[in-house]
Amino acid sequence: MPRRRLFRRVLRLLVVAFLVQAAVLLSLRWVDPPTTAFQLANSDGAVQQSVPVEHVSRNFLAAVIAHEDQPLPYRDGAFTWDELVGRAEAHLRGEEDPSGSTIPQQVAKNLFLNQGMSAWRKAVEAGLAAELALVVDDRRMLELYVNHAQLGPRIYGICSASWYWFDTPPSTLTVDQAVQLVGLLPSPGHVQRAPGGGLDFEVDDGLGWLSRSHVLNAQARVPRHIAEKGFQPVEDAGVEGLAEGQPDTDDDCSEMPEEVAGLIAAEGGR
Repeated sequence: MPRRRLFRRVLRLLVVAFLVQAAVLLSLRWVDPPTTAFQLANSDGAVQQSVPVEHVSRNFLAAVIAHEDQPLPYRDGAFTWDELVGRAEAHLRGEEDPSGSTIPQQVAKNLFLNQGMSAWRKAVEAGLAAELALVVDDRRMLELYVNHAQLGPRIYGICSASWYWFDTPPSTLTVDQAVQLVGLLPSPGHVQRAPGGGLDFEVDDGLGWLSRSHVLNAQARVPRHIAEKGFQPVEDAGVEGLAEGQPDTDDDCSEMPEEVAGLIAAEGGR
């Protein structure tokens, strides 16, 4: 009898945990999370403000898809099993990741997990991403990604990043500015704001070369892809029209967020 009661209690806990997880994932269809696991883990603090994806420059959205996950608008689910198996096999052999995480996987990681590279963490990421892709469409997935991706040592999301780096709202980012920002995605912590705006890789930790190399790599690949595909992948992901054609809203990030202004001032107005 005690074992049966214990089994029932464990079963109830598992059911409750599953229902809570399902409710949280489902809520992401409409609700922007107030913070994320990655933001909470940043000991220096995080500066982030969400903006509807319609108010984000199509140059940036096209650059994100080109750089991070070109099959996003055309794939069913968070990933293909062939890609997942290939990544797992490469990890077990100690080789480099052959394809990289998809945007749904990165959203799951950014929101709920950490930067660990263990096989267990990656398995949890894949499971969460698969569940998330069942309840969140491509448009919303892209919106969650651009609002919570890390784009600087303390900068999260395109609203804060566009103002912090280039003194401009996210709706007006040029191709060059967009490509520089997506180039930061693999290593956003080794760069600082240049005087008057822009990216400065002469940082104290001596690893500016790493972030610079990723930006140069993006500049070599992404503009060509945008020139070839245009904004079609963005439209296929469900984002219609252009950012400059959207009506003004209270959350369109058309003015510099106070936190961003405060951070720039604290850094000496660089």
